[in-house]
Amino acid sequence: MKQISTRFTMAVHALSLISLSPQECTGDFIAASVNTNPVVIRRIMGMLKKAGLVEIRPGVGGASLLKSPDQITLLDVYRAVNAAEEDQLFRVHDNSNIQCPVGRNIEHVLQSELREAQAAMEQRLAETTLEQLAVQFQT
Repeated sequence: MKQISTRFTMAVHALSLISLSPQECTGDFIAASVNTNPVVIRRIMGMLKKAGLVEIRPGVGGASLLKSPDQITLLDVYRAVNAAEEDQLFRVHDNSNIQCPVGRNIEHVLQSELREAQAAMEQRLAETTLEQLAVQFQT
């Protein structure tokens, strides 16, 4: 199974930094904390900007949140960075043997279970805000 993209955790990392120290949050500062290339952070920040979560100051650099940390959920971040294709967190393998009763029916049988599992995960992400995480980072 393909994992959820690391863009998600990197985006949560970046947004958490911005919420805790907004003056210092240039792309290079975030990249150093995430320990990745600034180009990767710029791509993620572009996705967060497009989703309306951050404002990026060109030239001088730096970013700020467009919403209060208590208004940004992990689900917002997950969706902003396209951590998984819509309704594609789980994918069923292709080309099953249709001569086999399992191969012929595996996708149909699993579809509702997998949709429910993804919905449960998304519901859980919707219950956690950046503000809730920030409290834990400061301990």
